[in-house]
Amino acid sequence: MKNERFGLLDIGSNTIRLVVFEMDESHSIYELQNIKTPARLVQYLDEDRNMSEEGITVLINVLRSFTEIAERYSIHKSRAIATAAIRQSANRDAILERVEQELGLTLEILPEEKEAYYGNYAVRYTMDVMDGISIDIGGGSTELTYFKDKEVKESISFPFGAVSLQKQFFDGKNHNDKNAIKKARQWVSDQFHSLDWLVKAKVPLVGIGGSARNYAEIHQRQVDYPIAGIHEYQMNVKELNQTFSLLESSSMEELSDLDGLSEDRRDIIIPAGIVFTELMKAMKSKAFIISNRGLREGIMIEEINKKNPDAYDLYGVKRQTVQRLFKQYNIRPISAHQRIILADRLIALLTEKSVLNVEQNELDLLHYGATLYYLGSYIEDDSKSQHTFYIISNSNLHGFTHQDRVRLALMASYKNRSLFKQYVNDVDDWYEEKEKDTLLYLGCIIKFAEALSDSHVNFVQDMDLLEGEEGSYELHVTYKGDAIAEEYRANKHKNHLERALGKPLDVVFHSESEAASQ
Repeated sequence: MKNERFGLLDIGSNTIRLVVFEMDESHSIYELQNIKTPARLVQYLDEDRNMSEEGITVLINVLRSFTEIAERYSIHKSRAIATAAIRQSANRDAILERVEQELGLTLEILPEEKEAYYGNYAVRYTMDVMDGISIDIGGGSTELTYFKDKEVKESISFPFGAVSLQKQFFDGKNHNDKNAIKKARQWVSDQFHSLDWLVKAKVPLVGIGGSARNYAEIHQRQVDYPIAGIHEYQMNVKELNQTFSLLESSSMEELSDLDGLSEDRRDIIIPAGIVFTELMKAMKSKAFIISNRGLREGIMIEEINKKNPDAYDLYGVKRQTVQRLFKQYNIRPISAHQRIILADRLIALLTEKSVLNVEQNELDLLHYGATLYYLGSYIEDDSKSQHTFYIISNSNLHGFTHQDRVRLALMASYKNRSLFKQYVNDVDDWYEEKEKDTLLYLGCIIKFAEALSDSHVNFVQDMDLLEGEEGSYELHVTYKGDAIAEEYRANKHKNHLERALGKPLDVVFHSESEAASQ
């Protein structure tokens, strides 16, 4: 599948979008093109659910433009999918025929259950959330899927969305009309409370799609969020309600200037927020988690998994994310492998001496950090620490919470204590002092492990940590071959390991023959 390209026309009730994906040999997915227009097709449905001639014309004109753009890419395979607006149209057969006749394009009506399936598929394969309910609110429908231990348990599609709710309750009224909001809240609440499995769920709510992303982006701007990206961004009930209150109290003109809010969602962001807040209330959820991957990514990941069943592992999201970064930044496998082995041995020695107590999740992050150590050298060697921290902490890494992204970035970029403190400064309140110390020590261990593998030819065979005189330690390193570079670097950087030990350290190198004779 090296460099294979896939074109996807997504005809939603609110927007029509063209996305051109490219898949590389490691099954990473990149967007070469992503363009959209807010066609608002659902507003062209009359009382009998027929789409007007005006709506069909809008659809055909947009599709004509987008297909011409798509032809300029060397696409291997493509799909054109239509969701609620066309699915709900009484004259949908006539619409499909018109599109076929005028453009030679075959539209695929995506059933409700498949729309919910693909969105949830992306959530489960790109996030580390084990139990939850995913919500994808479009213009004319809202899909909910309940999953437990990453297995789907329940799914439903409601025939209302942000655009249709706006039309039903706010037509001819202000976007924040209090009476309309009250009526819409009650009506939406009644729909959700009709489902027994939903009101008993008490799991995180995972938001998919543009409206969910906008709520996250608005909140991030309000709190001066220190890192980029919204995939796996979390808001609690209070934060979600505060964001809704901000929108509710803002005029349409003020909404135009609100950072994080898309211009084409100003009039539907309150109906969408009513759905989110009422659903959180109904299911007694405490966390609203944002997925930046949805229906389109779900289609792509399934497409890849059909040909390569092991490409995306449902329970190995973090591991595969690190593997893909590893390949993307051309990290040498032998170097990464040796760093992990040496770091593990150092952790074991420090644990034996009761110097450190490392939890399993911290050990996993240590392995990932050792794997990705100084990946920023791919950009520039002189500032590789800074590039490493920025790339990891500001990338939408599948499976990693934002807190874990920064933890990983701090370990993988560790150069010295001064830079560590500089990096952690913007997120100082995210972690307790004890954890910051642990992250510092783990970064020290990775850096020292790199020093012990300076030649990248696996000279170091074993290590032992002994207590020396007057409260000091001795690290005895057994090597095979000529470890002159490792001995120099280890002694130069032993202060990093001393930081973890809290005591002076002597590093003593022994060849295998010397060690055998002792």
